Amino acid sequence: MLTLGRAVTVRCSNNAEASPLPEKRVLVGCGSAALDFLASVDKFPQPDDKIRSTELQVQGGGNVGNALTAAARLGLECRIFTKVANDGPGSQILAELQGDGVDVSNVVVAEGVSPFTFVIVDKETNTRTCIHTPGSPALIPQELTSASVNSLLNEANLVYFDGRLADTAIVLAEEASKRQLPILVDAERLREGLDDLLSYATYVVASAKFPQSWTSAPTVAEALVKMMLQLPRLKFVIVTLGASGCIMLERHASDASEAEIEDGSVEVNSLVESLSREAGELCGSSPNSITSKVCKLSIANNSDVQQHIWGRFHVGTAETIPASELVDTTGAGDGFIGGVMYAILAGLSAPKMLALGATVGAGSCRALGARPGLPTRADPKVASFL
Repeated sequence: MLTLGRAVTVRCSNNAEASPLPEKRVLVGCGSAALDFLASVDKFPQPDDKIRSTELQVQGGGNVGNALTAAARLGLECRIFTKVANDGPGSQILAELQGDGVDVSNVVVAEGVSPFTFVIVDKETNTRTCIHTPGSPALIPQELTSASVNSLLNEANLVYFDGRLADTAIVLAEEASKRQLPILVDAERLREGLDDLLSYATYVVASAKFPQSWTSAPTVAEALVKMMLQLPRLKFVIVTLGASGCIMLERHASDASEAEIEDGSVEVNSLVESLSREAGELCGSSPNSITSKVCKLSIANNSDVQQHIWGRFHVGTAETIPASELVDTTGAGDGFIGGVMYAILAGLSAPKMLALGATVGAGSCRALGARPGLPTRADPKVASFL
């Protein structure tokens, strides 16, 4: 009989005392840091409408800025490489990062305009619409000096790329790879240069649509297996699904302990569908996950030849946020990534990793903007994971 999964419930205790910080805790991030102008509205405007906001916030944003802020609040030592202008928004971007303990000493500051994003938060549908304006002039590889590379990567333990500033990011990724540093890539959407960046990835966290867009696979489950086949350095890939949780595929050696291995090849779509049903039946508002045994996961390539990897799937649930507490989903995915990166460096199990990421991401949803709701290390919701 095929045993598809087992429930893994990771609960927070009432004891807010966290464990010691991870011994390896230096995280480097390269990508976008911006200033967000967030306007909350009762209802998204129609064309030519004139409406009023119910709340306005101006605060730091950008994928790498948000994710490093989340990780820094959990206790990691974070260093950022990005570019801002020597204008008011640039000063605010840097000041907020520094306020959360992020090392900004290698940020390129030059004449120009800092990146910024207008965000319309629709309270009726609990959605947000982002209108981004990149910084000008753009970051170029020549601005990543050898001194900056050494300052960023010396004693680093994990390097994170949000997929932006690809020409420069690839240079830093190549150097990180030479130093045998693990690399996490945020695959939010198809971007120029992202394929080259993914070739260095040890870990990938992808948006809901990315795996199928990148692989042209008919299902998410097949797309994740195909990503593993095409990116042999990958140890795991996670696809985030918002309120529906996430799916993680973790690579395993075929010589895993006999008790963990499922005999024979497993049809990946049936496996993930079964795990998702089991996850949907779990009780409680806290994040949970269902884990499969290590399986031989097979898919057919374009020539109908079967290819396989050995791995296990994890299906994670999101934290259930009461409607009265749900404010804004801006940056929830960045918060999730921040939690995942802490879990990697702390050596947490996959179920704890997914639960921590979901909890941090949910915190972001409880306030307007990406960062105000992010938990600190002392927060009882996350303390028991750390």
